[in-house]
Amino acid sequence: MDLPGSHLIEIVYLAAGVLFILSLKWMSSPDTARRGVWAGEIGMLLAICGTLLHHGIVDYRWIAAGLVLGSIIGARLGQVQMTAVPQRTALSHAFGALCVTLVGTAEFYLRAPDVPGFTMAVLTLEVLLGSLTFTGSLMAAGKLQEILPQRPITYKGQNFVNLALLACAIGAAAMLSADPSQTYLFPGILAMGLAFGVLMVTPIGGADMPTVISLLNSYAGLSAAAMGFVLGNKLLIVAGALDGSSGFILSVIMSKAMNRSFTNVLFGAFGQVQTAGAAAGEAKPVRSATAEEAGSILSSAGKVVIVPGYGMAVAQAQHKVRELYDILVKQGVDVSFAIHPVAGRMPGHMNVLLAEADIPYDKLHDMDEVNPEFHQTDVALIIGANDVTNPAARTDPSSPIYGMPILDVDGARVVMVVKRGMSPGFAGIDNPLYYLDRTLMLFGDAKSFVGAIVRELSGGGHR
Repeated sequence: MDLPGSHLIEIVYLAAGVLFILSLKWMSSPDTARRGVWAGEIGMLLAICGTLLHHGIVDYRWIAAGLVLGSIIGARLGQVQMTAVPQRTALSHAFGALCVTLVGTAEFYLRAPDVPGFTMAVLTLEVLLGSLTFTGSLMAAGKLQEILPQRPITYKGQNFVNLALLACAIGAAAMLSADPSQTYLFPGILAMGLAFGVLMVTPIGGADMPTVISLLNSYAGLSAAAMGFVLGNKLLIVAGALDGSSGFILSVIMSKAMNRSFTNVLFGAFGQVQTAGAAAGEAKPVRSATAEEAGSILSSAGKVVIVPGYGMAVAQAQHKVRELYDILVKQGVDVSFAIHPVAGRMPGHMNVLLAEADIPYDKLHDMDEVNPEFHQTDVALIIGANDVTNPAARTDPSSPIYGMPILDVDGARVVMVVKRGMSPGFAGIDNPLYYLDRTLMLFGDAKSFVGAIVRELSGGGHR
């Protein structure tokens, strides 16, 4: 049957929407995650093809140039180390938000002032969300890449200034929606959105980047859904709503994992280095161990739980960790991995790294599952994790992370921490775990130190 072009486009869009939904469903499980990625990619290809069938296109030359240029940039962005995935993700949010902002701006100047009030309200929401997500994502990428300071940058009255700016932007958008003839308000709304994105992320420290990334993902999706309303594109509405809602749900999960609210993440300036302990001028003693001593303890253990953190990612030590896992299992040691929801700099960061090293997924356990096991664990081996193992979250009401669920590694018979030095983690908080009698500090680069332990265990430590 010969279908009209518009009907064919709707069918293609429907298939793409179904694939987007299935992609989210399948990516919720490691067994079907690869299928989910393929479903998402095919869905996006269908969405692009359906759009190219639109009768409103009169010249494909610029579109072809954009496709070629975008493909080149996308291929280059995909060729990054696993440690750079968080900032690459933030850049992806920025590019998507910039697209939404530019389209919204073009639609405004093409239609204004003959725009119905509701459409104008959605359009201004699209531009406001898109612009703040664009600059906010760039700031997040800069912090993650360490181009910008990772610590919170604050000043007196900062929250008042930020909220006042947002209120002004929303007020101007409401005025423009009530009277679309006031077109002079639009540049101000756009400028305030761009400025708010910068000011929103500036006071947020590296410890909160996982939540910020998922929240920015939610904003990008919501702005795309708003663009779908403006353009009358049902697929954009569906895809944006999926992106926005899934990002918001993930942000809630991340905040719950840190026992903090959105307002605390956005306005708490979490991550300042705590100087009270240093002011006391009293150095606390720690016990350190060599790779030979660590290897001896691990080889005699019955049960070992490995706790990965961002330090493992920085050192790119996941493949050495796999070697350690293999040799311990070969010697009859029960080895598993404990994954905290906010370990690393983006949701699922540790899972992705360990999957890259082909660690069996059934050996990766989340916090609630593994915490009861630590009291039956001989050795808890922490590789570059700081704040997610800090017992001050349970014992010190004055600590900024008090109440945050952590991995109960201090319940193990022996705790070994692979760390470059005694500097605090992203939260800037000293970790009392390092000073316990049962804790051994393994100072050095994670990749090198774990490699040295592997050599000891395999009998190559002595010549």
